[in-house]
Amino acid sequence: MPLIRPSREEDLDAITRIYGHHVLHGTGTFETTPPTLAEMTARRADVLGKGLPWLVAEDGDQVLGYAYGNWFKPRPAYRFSVEDSIYMDPAAHRQGLGRALLAELLAALERAGTRKVMAVIGDSSNAGSIGVHRALGFEPVGVVQSCGWKFGRWLDIVLMQKTLGAGDSTPPNEGV
Repeated sequence: MPLIRPSREEDLDAITRIYGHHVLHGTGTFETTPPTLAEMTARRADVLGKGLPWLVAEDGDQVLGYAYGNWFKPRPAYRFSVEDSIYMDPAAHRQGLGRALLAELLAALERAGTRKVMAVIGDSSNAGSIGVHRALGFEPVGVVQSCGWKFGRWLDIVLMQKTLGAGDSTPPNEGV
C-alpha cells in the first residue's frame, strides 16, 4: 500500500531521477536540461525553508512520485499564493496515486497558511495533469498560447487555481 509522507534527504536521488525523466521526455515542464542532484537538493531546501511542504509517495522503499508547493512569485507579498508541482514515476501513472499525492499536498499547504494554489501546467494537451487538478477542484483561469518551445514545437501553459481555507474572507495570519 503506497504511503504519502514528507520528503527526506535520502529521497533526492529518486526525485532527481523522476524529474529528469520528465525534463527529457515530457512537456509538463519547460526545462530542457535535467537538474543535478545538487540543484534539486537546493530547490527542496528553498521550499522547506519557506515552511512549505515537499511530499513523496512511496511503495515499500521506492519513491513513486513527489509534489511540493512554492511561492507563486519570489516576492514576500506572494507568500500566501503557491504554485504546485507534481511529478510521478512513469510506472506509477494512472493508478490514482497522483491524485492522492496532490490531495495531501493541498491539505499540507492549507495547514501552512496558503490561501491560493496555482497550477501552471505545461502543454495544453497534458490531459493527466489538467484532469487531476480539475478533479481536486481547480478551476481554469486561462491559457498562455505558444509560450514555450520544446521538442521542436510551440507549447501552451494552462493556468488553473484553487482557493484554500477561508480564501479572501479573512486576512492572513501575519505571523505566517
